Amino acid sequence: MSISKRELVFQFVLLVLVFLFYSFDREKPGFHIHQLAFFSTYVFAAAIIGYWLMPRFLYKRNYWKFFAFVFGVIAIVILLEELVLEQIFFAGTKRAKSFPGVFFSLLGVLPVITILSGFKFGWDALQKQEQIEALKSTVQESELQFLRSQINPHFLFNNLNNLYSYALEGSPKTPEIILEISGLLRYMLYECKEKFVPLQKEIEQLHNFIKLSKLQIENRGTVLFDTYDIENRYKIAPLILIVFIENAFKHSQAGQSENIKIDVMLHMKNNTLHFNCSNNYEATESLSKVNAGIGLKNVQKRLQLLYPNRHHLEIKEHNKRYEVKLSVELSKISSS
Repeated sequence: MSISKRELVFQFVLLVLVFLFYSFDREKPGFHIHQLAFFSTYVFAAAIIGYWLMPRFLYKRNYWKFFAFVFGVIAIVILLEELVLEQIFFAGTKRAKSFPGVFFSLLGVLPVITILSGFKFGWDALQKQEQIEALKSTVQESELQFLRSQINPHFLFNNLNNLYSYALEGSPKTPEIILEISGLLRYMLYECKEKFVPLQKEIEQLHNFIKLSKLQIENRGTVLFDTYDIENRYKIAPLILIVFIENAFKHSQAGQSENIKIDVMLHMKNNTLHFNCSNNYEATESLSKVNAGIGLKNVQKRLQLLYPNRHHLEIKEHNKRYEVKLSVELSKISSS
């Protein structure tokens, strides 16, 4: 059985503290060798319970065997005290010749052994909690990687359809669209590998994405993108905001051919980023398919994982206008 150095130190310190309390005697102050001998039997019993019985029976929920063995160990300790240690250290005295009874013997032995065994149980509980936290972190990271892996194909699928339409028409804008798609994919594939990116870098890509998406609207409406009070010292999870903007363009174009109006606004107050994206739309059957896409579900899940209790998302539809309001508490970029 392997025992780490941390556990040895933990157990040793607690054993010393318990022994100091156990050996304290107002009538006969000072250290007595018989106290160490009796206490050693308790330590030995606690070691058997903590390092042998708990892993084999208690943690495997075999409670009957566990408690049966525990009472067996305690019985052995009581017999060892009465038949051996009492005779060695108190030979010829009334204490050595008389047996106080099982109940009083248990009162003397059981509390100390329970406390000492509890140290091992507490240590195992702490280690198990650390393992659970590490497992949660691993699962969360895997889930985030999966969610982010969905973004690239999702983005690529939507924009390749647009590129195909322009190519069929022989539009002179086709090379420009290819260039913008290439730049955004480069950012998604190579610069978004980290969990967080500088806020300013993310906003630059939002500019590029909106520039690309505006090519689809041409002269059929207006797109406003406004930022103010943005601080460069903060970082944000990549590709969070772009999903809402992409959704706004899809909403607007799903059922109308003109008077498209999309407004995107970003600003900061203290450490909180406030994002507002709104667009008009015409209710059509195709719009329900837009709402059923993976984009919004994806970003909502990412927000829950990355910013638990640190974000507020509100989505409203009113008078043929779709609006997203998001506030996120951001962390500062590390200076190291």
